[in-house]
Amino acid sequence: MTGARRSTAFLLALTTAVGASLLTGCGVLPGIGGSREPLTVMTWAPEGTQATNMAGMPAMALAFSRWVNDNGGIDGHKIKVLTCNEQNTNIGAGNCARRAVKEGAVAVVGSYSQFGTAFMSPLELAGIPYIGGYGISGEEFTSTDSYPVNGGQAALLAGNGRQLARNCKRVALVRPDTIDGDDLPPLIDAGLAAGHRHEAADLRAADDAGDYSSVAAQALERVGAGPQVPAQLGKSAAREQAADGCVTAVLGERTETFLDSFRRVESEDQKVRISSVVGSVGQALVDSTGGKKGPFEGAYVTGWYPESGDARWNTMRGVIDKYAFGDDRLDADDAGVQTTWVAYTVLKQAVESVHQDSVSSRDLSERLVHGTPLTTGGLTPALRWDYGSMLASADFPRLVNRSITYQVVRQGRLVAQQKGFVDVGPTLENARASG
Repeated sequence: MTGARRSTAFLLALTTAVGASLLTGCGVLPGIGGSREPLTVMTWAPEGTQATNMAGMPAMALAFSRWVNDNGGIDGHKIKVLTCNEQNTNIGAGNCARRAVKEGAVAVVGSYSQFGTAFMSPLELAGIPYIGGYGISGEEFTSTDSYPVNGGQAALLAGNGRQLARNCKRVALVRPDTIDGDDLPPLIDAGLAAGHRHEAADLRAADDAGDYSSVAAQALERVGAGPQVPAQLGKSAAREQAADGCVTAVLGERTETFLDSFRRVESEDQKVRISSVVGSVGQALVDSTGGKKGPFEGAYVTGWYPESGDARWNTMRGVIDKYAFGDDRLDADDAGVQTTWVAYTVLKQAVESVHQDSVSSRDLSERLVHGTPLTTGGLTPALRWDYGSMLASADFPRLVNRSITYQVVRQGRLVAQQKGFVDVGPTLENARASG
């Protein structure tokens, strides 16, 4: 056999061997056929309980996974989303965390639970990152395995104080009579102080009451009645004008019950502005209570993200329309659904930047801490959880996103009161230093 023939035979044999190898799935060459290892993640939230329910969060996680898997996965990795009903209990939260460990989840993403003491320990022992919790438990802002995408209740209350300080001379805070509720007054007071206003009247209320007439009357008494409002304007139009007194209610799902009581005890000659935060008030609640003719017209609302009508949510809305059509658990205006979307956006960028055939929990954690800041399409500032990004606070060191938004209900829609984000980091540091 001549040299030329030997070379041709060798190349033919090599080509045949490689082709056979690719067909049997052995020795797959990077970037040639095949796919990377699938990734298992978990999203949990309470569903079907007598308290707060956040079924839209796991529904958003499933829609996101269908979307990316329909488009080749994340950097070639198909995503398997496990969902778990946290049941609004300590035991339920712990069981969900242990299931995530048992089933090999590389991350828990976009989830809701107030029982941080129950779920963080199992995740910490396994080194599983908790990406984008709702921000309702303290452990989310202290554990080194937690990567919050928003500022939680703390940022909302500090921001609400700053928002009200611009327009209200006197403020009353109606909040739950619970241990967690006790943390709220110092936060809103810090925001008010930043605007050179006095502390809010602290009014405690049962978080499961069916009527709040008594505390509503107390709130009106504490903030005082404003000047007479022309009858033809009515309360809704009056609240769009400057008000001496403001009442902010942060009672979660019971905020609607409080506002119903407030509306009954408020007289026509009292000009008091209503206020709240996302999670206690959202577009769905505004709609269900009468829209522009309801009690929330003119209300101030402090949020984490741009208003729900902002174009930056268009991709999420498109995914919901195509991959969760008909799923009535999903409301694109809901802050929980939005948080899950943001959290999975962070996961997607982290996995893409790792750019390996196999991605572990440790790989993700390393990327979240030491990689370049991750972007979320303008829904949050760029995020990274390195030492330099930490908040100078023993209570919230992991709070790297200190931005909130000012919104107002106008013509029945939650819209931006001002453009852009407001940084409440210094306000939070002052709140805990003096609290």
